[in-house]
Amino acid sequence: MPGLLECVPNVSEGREAATLEALAAAVLEVPGVRLLNRHADPDHHRAVFTLAGAPGAVVEAALAFGREAVHRIDMRGHAGVHPRLGAVDVVPFVPLEGLTLADAVSAAHRFGNAFAREHGLPVFFYGAAARRPERRGLPQVRLGQYEGLPARLADPAGAPDAGPAVFVPRSGATAVGAREFLVAFNAWLDADDVEAARAIARAIRTSAGGLPGLQAMGVRLASRGCAQVSMNLTDLRQTSLYTVLQAVTREAARRGVGIRRLELVGLCPEAALGEFRARGLDLPGFGEERVLERALVASA
Repeated sequence: MPGLLECVPNVSEGREAATLEALAAAVLEVPGVRLLNRHADPDHHRAVFTLAGAPGAVVEAALAFGREAVHRIDMRGHAGVHPRLGAVDVVPFVPLEGLTLADAVSAAHRFGNAFAREHGLPVFFYGAAARRPERRGLPQVRLGQYEGLPARLADPAGAPDAGPAVFVPRSGATAVGAREFLVAFNAWLDADDVEAARAIARAIRTSAGGLPGLQAMGVRLASRGCAQVSMNLTDLRQTSLYTVLQAVTREAARRGVGIRRLELVGLCPEAALGEFRARGLDLPGFGEERVLERALVASA
């Protein structure tokens, strides 16, 4: 058995429905690949797709997806609240059934090298696929974002891991990685107070001395008239989802705001919900159809 590999490509497009449909269609044209979920947000101006299958098929589907995205997405004039490097912003590979992280690294390198070669674009490897220790963290790889790419690529220290050190204004650059499963989710505040959201993010994220394995940022959702704490829980072994949500709620209350809604981006593993179920608690926004194991069974 070849095992099961997940890929979660993120693109810098969250508003144009025809583009998102075309990206989904590109994935579904590859035999043996399942499109498990897609999530788009107009304020982040970003979409996240979740696909799974045998490693070879998933790499092929990711390349078809990337081809469609490069054709359709123009970064010139792109503006959203989420950090980004390019049209195909980040492409992580995640080992699922019967695979190891080394298998995901191999898939990431195969995809990244082929994508860079086909499109003549710079690719940076991150996470377990990083070829330089300073590029293991995705926030470090994204420093300077799309706008900082011309200066970065002109510096030998900023040379990409694959592809040319050339700034292509239409497409930017792509980060390709391998990692274990993470949970991406947002807490919408019941106030249009981005400073409160940023303060909450600073209080809870790892980089500011908060919870281990947690990335967080505060942003404003202009189209919804509220602020949001956007989070990635990268290590469920160190910090539980329950602990994170308790901390977000507590820090929000300290600033006189509440949580309007929770929003899961993509899927979450069954294990992430264990503490809630043990306490007899329901978690709005994290329905059974958003559990990875259930989605895999349903898609089969």
